Amino acid sequence: MKNLPTYDLASLAELLQVELQGDPAIRISGLATLAKAGQEDLSFYHNPLYFQNLQVSKAAAVIISSVEADKFAGNKLLTDDPYLCYAKASHYFKKHRDTGTGIAPTAKVHSSAKLGKDVSIGHGTLIEQDVTLADGVSIGANCCIGQGTIIGEGSQIDNLVTIAHEVSIGKRATIYAGVVIGSDGFGFARAKGVYHKIAQLGSVNIGDDVEIGANTCIDRGALDDTVIGNGVKIDNQVQIAHNVQVGDNTVICGCSAVAGSATIGRNCVIAGGVGIINHVEIVDNVTVTAMSLVNQSIRKAGSYSSGTGLSETHEWKKNIVRFRQLDSMTKTLKKYFSK
Repeated sequence: MKNLPTYDLASLAELLQVELQGDPAIRISGLATLAKAGQEDLSFYHNPLYFQNLQVSKAAAVIISSVEADKFAGNKLLTDDPYLCYAKASHYFKKHRDTGTGIAPTAKVHSSAKLGKDVSIGHGTLIEQDVTLADGVSIGANCCIGQGTIIGEGSQIDNLVTIAHEVSIGKRATIYAGVVIGSDGFGFARAKGVYHKIAQLGSVNIGDDVEIGANTCIDRGALDDTVIGNGVKIDNQVQIAHNVQVGDNTVICGCSAVAGSATIGRNCVIAGGVGIINHVEIVDNVTVTAMSLVNQSIRKAGSYSSGTGLSETHEWKKNIVRFRQLDSMTKTLKKYFSK
């Protein structure tokens, strides 16, 4: 791992473009929670639930909003959005694997592949024919990059990633271990009890600044491409089926599954464990809460949920019986009130 630098507080304030209140010379060597921070750590306060932790924190400095600055007596970095400032600060303290540049001796790179400047290819990785890796691309160990695939400038591919043929990935992508992109979509025609496979003739087109979490699968399209827009963030263990379209800056959280030919708009949040059935359309600026099933199109922006809330098991079982009786109860009531 690369050695992490330390900063004086004045330098951090300049990097983060925030106002400093306190000792500009104090040294910062890490980032920690209010409760765990030590005398060389930067911390942040954005939620009143942690007010007691703020009062006793030993942090060298705290990122805090200007309107709440008087709640902490120590060194402060003042900002309108402490959580966003924390997000930016986190990158200055992240440990990065030192990949260097160049091709590992055990990697296999086809002679027709086009490699930009400062490209890194890890041990055991296979780069097939006509692949294009732009400047600054880093490919980890034991990956497979399929024929004709294009990976944009500055993209970082972790170990054990498989990217099939003729996939297009934009600039500054971050793809974590175990991801599979461009495998065949799940398409079959059924006749007389027998399933006949449909050849998947499309590909996958991924925009700029996309992050894809570990063990996520994104299938290639049957005819048209599967498309992931710019700025999309996909969590671990997500399934994106063939021909799905995901709009710019949408977030899809862990263990969600999006079935074939579904369309998700821009700036949406799909929470953990959500299921989206095939061919539905979701407009821009929609939030779907955790463990919901989207079984029809969503035509209006807003927050949507399905399922039943958590309850004790014996109560839940009784309620399920009532749910099964709702149709007959409705019919009975209609008859009663129609008299």
